[in-house]
Amino acid sequence: MPVLRRGHFLRSWPALMALIVAAISFAGQTSPRTAPTGSQDAPTIDEIWQHASAKYDSERDALLKQVHRGANDGPYRADWQSLQKYQVPDWYKDAKFGIFIHWGVYSVPAFGSEWYPRNMYRPGSDEYKHHVSTYGPLTKFGYKDFIPMFRAERFDPAAWARLFKEAGAKYVVPVFEHHDGFAMYDSELSDWTAAKMGPRRDVHGELAKAIRAEGLHLGASSHRVEHNFFLDGGRQIDSDVNDPRFAAFYGPAHTWMESKQSLLTDWTYVSSAYLDDWLARDAEIVRKYKPDLFYFDWWIGQPSVRQHLMDFAAFYYNDAAARGLVSVINYKSDAMEQHSAVLDVERGQLNEIRPLYWQTDTSISNKSWGFIEHDSFKPPQTIVHQLIDIVSKNGNLLVNIGPRSDGTIPEEVQSVLREIGSWLKINGEGIYGTRPWKIYGEGPTKVVEGAFHDTDAQPFTARDFRFTAKNGALYAFELGWPSDGEAVIRSLVADQIEGRKISAVSLLGSASPLSFDSQADGLHIRIPVQPPGKYAYCFRITFAPTPHDRVTHERRVIPGNASNPESKLKI
Repeated sequence: MPVLRRGHFLRSWPALMALIVAAISFAGQTSPRTAPTGSQDAPTIDEIWQHASAKYDSERDALLKQVHRGANDGPYRADWQSLQKYQVPDWYKDAKFGIFIHWGVYSVPAFGSEWYPRNMYRPGSDEYKHHVSTYGPLTKFGYKDFIPMFRAERFDPAAWARLFKEAGAKYVVPVFEHHDGFAMYDSELSDWTAAKMGPRRDVHGELAKAIRAEGLHLGASSHRVEHNFFLDGGRQIDSDVNDPRFAAFYGPAHTWMESKQSLLTDWTYVSSAYLDDWLARDAEIVRKYKPDLFYFDWWIGQPSVRQHLMDFAAFYYNDAAARGLVSVINYKSDAMEQHSAVLDVERGQLNEIRPLYWQTDTSISNKSWGFIEHDSFKPPQTIVHQLIDIVSKNGNLLVNIGPRSDGTIPEEVQSVLREIGSWLKINGEGIYGTRPWKIYGEGPTKVVEGAFHDTDAQPFTARDFRFTAKNGALYAFELGWPSDGEAVIRSLVADQIEGRKISAVSLLGSASPLSFDSQADGLHIRIPVQPPGKYAYCFRITFAPTPHDRVTHERRVIPGNASNPESKLKI
């Protein structure tokens, strides 16, 4: 069947629907609206979605014009050679710690994970069995039927923002739309939004204002591109995914031709119309909420998506530049040219310092990103140790929470966040605004490098140290408390510190002076009987200035301006 253009919808739709109904009737064995459609060709399926979305064509086209104009109006252009000139902003490098939020309709069933909407349409899965036994057949109760149950009646954006600030976060990244296709913001490109259904509030618009009121940076996460295939299981069975009346919500639901080798060999069908819609939706978030950071999941690296991705990146960076700002894009794997944005390693870490800035995202929950019942959670110590290790290797940590459908944050999650905040109040000097030292650390414990290894790491010990540097000071984090009253940092030998003399050592959070001794095997520090806090302990180590430092200092300091940043000694 020939591919139809949007302008042909009105005269072509009746004939198209007649063909669809004829193809799926199965001689009266099942309802034509919910009968499986997986055998239909991809362009036909896509036309159904395009027709269902056509009411917003004018708004979409207007946004696309803004994108294409903005992508060519500023310091960047929509090509990788231009985009690789990007420089990560200092605000992001200084922030170190952020909060990720997965909250949506999937928090209503609260079962399995935030991939419930996909797995509930896959016979044999635990989600399918749970759904059918709890809610009934998928022809009668589909994912859309959870929306009226998603009310967010106890959502308090100001309380959320206060909690995030108390946790020590410097930026917050709500998922504005997940793979399920339900927009958690006031979109003018869809009826299926939190502002028009369910809570009937622009929940993330309200949260954005509260986040900024607390002095935090706002991020936005879009997983819209994965919606192209996310509900494909519903096309293989009798379900409401096949009903054209709900196509605007359930999306094209094309067969996911997943490749385990590389995303470059993923041959899933993606129409230009869908990519235009994806680009317009992301541009709408930028125009309406002006996030400082934009987080994408992995599928932006699918080959069909990349030209639209370049359009978005140039548009987004130029939009920020026009306001005198520098924004951030997070990407995964090889989805973007490595200099053009910030690499994100999902639920994983790196073994060494990465010269290019990077980020880990992980969840306090061990089982899910969204809220589920009977979950288990990482202890605060695990998150603190991850943060220290990542920062020492030139990265940030983005920690996820999953609120309940009513808008409350589980008490266990709140407790973990507050514990992290308490630790940062004592030790944040060695985290915020720091940069890596010449080596990331020392000790016997190594992380398991790569994505999805966050629960595979061995516990750190008192012999494990991680280093950061700022304003001429070296910060050494000890990841356990010694039992013999002495901390020994083996890396601080004469060769490693280039013959410089250590002038002072202090322990953050402790008023007691520390005695120390530089020996051939490292720096020996006598520590207090009781630690000043929990989880990890930060030594501030300062060095005596050398004659070269004094000369450089005198040349760079502007008289009367002691705060001149160039006057700060470096190690």
